[in-house]
Formats: sequence, C-alpha cells, structure tokens
Amino acid sequence: MEKIKHFFWLCSGANIAILKKCESEASKYVGIGATVFFTGVFATLAASYALFTVFDNVWIAITLGVVWGLMIFNLDRYIVSSMRKEGNTKRELLTALPRIILAVIISLVIAKPLELKIFEKEIRAELVIMEQQKLAAQEAEAKLRFAPDQRKLNEEIALLKSEIAFKAAARDELDRLAREEADGTGGSKQRNAGPIYKLKKADADHAEQELAQLTEKYDRLIQEKLNALSKTDSLQRSELALLERARLDGPASRMEALNRVSEQSSAIALANWFILLLFIAIETAPVFVKLISPQGPYDHLLKIEEHGFETQRIENLARLNAEIKSRTQSLPQTESGFVTNRLDVLLNKS
Repeated sequence: MEKIKHFFWLCSGANIAILKKCESEASKYVGIGATVFFTGVFATLAASYALFTVFDNVWIAITLGVVWGLMIFNLDRYIVSSMRKEGNTKRELLTALPRIILAVIISLVIAKPLELKIFEKEIRAELVIMEQQKLAAQEAEAKLRFAPDQRKLNEEIALLKSEIAFKAAARDELDRLAREEADGTGGSKQRNAGPIYKLKKADADHAEQELAQLTEKYDRLIQEKLNALSKTDSLQRSELALLERARLDGPASRMEALNRVSEQSSAIALANWFILLLFIAIETAPVFVKLISPQGPYDHLLKIEEHGFETQRIENLARLNAEIKSRTQSLPQTESGFVTNRLDVLLNKS
C-alpha cells in the first residue's frame, strides 16, 4: 500500500520530501496522482484503438498508443505540478485558464476513439449503409456516362419507326379510299371498278411500294442502331461488374458514421455528450482540485523551499557584486563608477 501511495505521489508531481512532512496532504495528492495516472491510461487505450483502425497492426498500435499515453501523462503531471496556491483566487483562476483549455482539448482527443469503440456495433451497421450508398453512387455515375449515347440511339430508333408508321398509315388511308370507291360507300358513290377506283388503287399500290422500300431501308438502319445500343449496354454492364464495394473502415469513415448515427438517434447523441463531459471532468479534475483546495501545509512548505532558493540566488548575486566592486577599486574612477552602476542595475532587476 505504501508503494502505491508513493507511486501516485510521483504521478502528482509533488515534492516527495516535502509531502512526507505533511501527512494531512497525503490523501489529496494520492487522489490527484491517481487521476493523472488513469487519464494517461485512458489516453493509451484510446490512441491504441484509433491507431489500430489506421495501421491494422496490434503491435504498432500498442507501441504508438503507449507513447501517446506517456505524453499525455507527462503533460498532465506538468500542468498539475506547475500550479501554485498563493491565496489569490482570481489570479490562480487566470493562471489555470490556459491549463483548463488545454485539458479540455486533450479530453476531446481522448474521448473520440473511445466513443468509436463504445458504439462500434451501431457504427458497423451504418458503415454497411454508407458502402451501399457509395456503390449506388458509383453505379449511377457509370450509367450516366453511357446515358447520352443510349438516349440518342433510342431517339433515332423511335424516329425511324415513327416514319415507317406514318408511311404505313398513309398507305392504309389510300387503300381504304380505293376500297370505298370500289364498293360505293365512298368517293363517287358508284359501285363499280371504274377509272376513279383504278386511280385510287394505283395510288395505294404506289404507297405500298414506297412503304416496302422505306421499311427495308429503315429496318437495316434500326438493326444497326439496335446493335450499337446492345454494344453500349454490354459495355455498361461490364463496367458495372468491375465495380467493387468500397471498404469503409478508417477513422474518418467511422467518425462520419458516428455523426450520422448521432443525428438519427437522440439517445446516442446524448450518450456522446455524457462520455465527452465525463472525460472533460476527469481531465480537468486535478486542475480544479488544486484550485478549490485551500492552502495547506504542503503549499506553505513548498513556498518556503522556493523562497529559500530565491533568497540564495539573490545572496549569490550580491556576493558576486561585492567581489566585482572590490576588484574595480583599482580601476580609474570613471570606469569604476560605470561598472558599479551597471552592477547595481542588474542586481535590482534580479
């Protein structure tokens, strides 16, 4: 148990020698250290999963995930250990604000891969739909390339058939007039095959010959266009057969799928927010613990320790200044005064 406590003290970035003098502060820094440690663990898990979806290699993902987790752990440890309690809440809050913003950004980075893992089943189902939609879009694009030629051929075939139909209708009309002239139901109303009937019959026969010639000519053209249309259809089917369903399994596709699922389901969207807020709370917890906790014995001893170093630094500078002043006594008065003034300025600035 003592080793675990010591380990979490190290994670909190506290000065162990000073902390051992403050038993009342031990539990607080164990909690801070544990929060920093587990944030690093979560970062490692999240990064490992995210990198596994990219490299599809367990060992690469684990190695890089551990590196990322150590970086987040070290950054959190620095953020917590660099904060100082001075009894000025406003100043401490302003000092901590950049660290809080950084903690929120880290939370966003850590939370997203874990969200992808938590909603993996829903994401996989949405990825199948996205793959089908992409395949359908590719098929539509392929068909669109052949559509102008197919439309043009179909229009030309329809035009040729309509001309044949128009000529056949004209032939039928002339044939009807000749029959009505012959049976007396139309034309001159005389029931005989007289000269008028012969003229109408000649017109009908001529129309029949023209129709036969036109049909023979256009049937050949229609067959050629049908062959061209069949060839175009065959090329289109071949290209569609070569299309393969895109494999959507990368981080970007998964995030898009998660976004679509969240838009479709308010429960998943709410769960996403809860997960994000949870990680923000975890990541910012050490900073807020330092902010809301009052000054304790550890803070006072640490301030005394740091003040001792600062005092020693000033004393060393003063001693060095005195030594240099004594050495400058042998210099001419002008140069000696200049050096002394410069030393006094430097000492005051320090």
